[in-house]
Amino acid sequence: HVQLVESGGGSVQAGGSLRLSCAVSGYTGSIGSTYSVGWFRQAAGKEREGVAAIDSDGSTNYADSVKGRFTISKDNAKNTLYLQMNSLKPEDTAMYYCAADGPLLCSLVLVDLGYWGQGTQVTVS
Repeated sequence: HVQLVESGGGSVQAGGSLRLSCAVSGYTGSIGSTYSVGWFRQAAGKEREGVAAIDSDGSTNYADSVKGRFTISKDNAKNTLYLQMNSLKPEDTAMYYCAADGPLLCSLVLVDLGYWGQGTQVTVS
């Protein structure tokens, strides 16, 4: 069965960096070859929001709030999705989840998501 396991979260001061990883297993073929993958986050008391996504053709999309600071990428050999987060701000504090196989995921619309992980906490102070 499909599993997504995030790692790499932690506490960092404003202006710092973190790299999140998401190991994907259970799909046939390399990560994201036939489906979109991405990251979303949910801060305490707020609705979840899409952060970044990669479509099966390799095109990427970012939320306006993270453009120029976050970079999404994937390693096909390792079946791993990454989110490099630079210039972190306190408002980036949230639980971050990776997700796969949503019909509108590449547009950062979080409906009918196929799979998602358990999340990794990012705290920026």
